[in-house]
Amino acid sequence: MHSAYIVVTLLAITMNAGSAIAGTIRRKKLAPAMRRAGVPESWIVFPINTLKLAGALGLLLGLIGVPLIGLAAAIGLVLFYVCAVHTHLLSRDYSPQLGLASGFLAVAVSALTLALAA
Repeated sequence: MHSAYIVVTLLAITMNAGSAIAGTIRRKKLAPAMRRAGVPESWIVFPINTLKLAGALGLLLGLIGVPLIGLAAAIGLVLFYVCAVHTHLLSRDYSPQLGLASGFLAVAVSALTLALAA
């Protein structure tokens, strides 16, 4: 179980940190997708990408010995992606962005589940 926790948490860290960094660099490319979901473009860097990066850093801290921070980060990411999926569904945005948000949610739920079991 511990190996699965490490692998899934590293995956969640990589996905969220990569998404936050790429999203900040390619803000203009994300703008149309954000508009479809009804999210202001000004939210791309803060709070959206800031929360993703904070979640990734918190998960990393959980792996290196601060388990309560890791657990809090996993909970935060699950809540973040539940809200992201909800936002896409409310705006009837069934684009690939909804699939991405759902995939990120699945990984966050897995990381949380394994953190609780560890």
